[in-house]
Amino acid sequence: MTLSQYFGLVDVQARMLLKADAAKFKLGFLWWFLEPLMWVCVFYIVFNLILDSGRRSGDFILFLATGKFAFIWFSKTVIQASGSIVASQGLVGKIDIPKSLFPMAAIQESLYRQSTIYLLLLVFLLAGGVTPGMAWFWMLPLLLVFYLLIIACGFIGACLVCIMRDFMKFIPLGMTFLLFTSGIFWDIREIDDPQKIDLLLTVNPLAFIIDAHRQILMHNTAPDLFHLASAGIGAMVLIWLALLYMRRYSQYLALQVLT
Repeated sequence: MTLSQYFGLVDVQARMLLKADAAKFKLGFLWWFLEPLMWVCVFYIVFNLILDSGRRSGDFILFLATGKFAFIWFSKTVIQASGSIVASQGLVGKIDIPKSLFPMAAIQESLYRQSTIYLLLLVFLLAGGVTPGMAWFWMLPLLLVFYLLIIACGFIGACLVCIMRDFMKFIPLGMTFLLFTSGIFWDIREIDDPQKIDLLLTVNPLAFIIDAHRQILMHNTAPDLFHLASAGIGAMVLIWLALLYMRRYSQYLALQVLT
């Protein structure tokens, strides 16, 4: 299979998944917008109205939307990609095709959906009085690195679930852990110790990605290029290792899926 055939098949599968997902519910494509909006509303009620975070309402809404919209892309995609090979066991047992095709299709489908959610985020920011600046162009490399990080985590998750189905239980728990440690509803820059901030941004690339979203979109500031480059290089290395594993142990993964 050539590279063009591979990505052509990924695109076809992704579009089919989009249509199938929309057909499950009466509101269809509207859920792409409703789900992130509902999450932002829940977090706003809990942390700003009940717990009284001390932030201005408008600022906190933008703060939440920027972080939560990005986190939803990561969490939902990685969970879906992790179970993609197992979910396609009927096809895996009949045709010898690259196992990376299944998580990649799930990741691509999520990319198409997320493009509309980022348009919604843009509306949020403009309605909240945020003025676009030249720093917004940094969103292009940031989203590329974010996409590579999602691919890396999705591929690794898919391999782990094939090896042991129990990982389907651990991965959502991991997402819950990341939800509380990545600065979704709290600002990592409010930590008193600068060394702790730097350590958190280094150890948890997702925390850096979310913080960089806010620095670029809300504060019109360029992200930390060292952390951006480190996250991108690390993601590419993990993708390469995952692809190497899936190619070398393709039959083993197929047997694990079928048993």
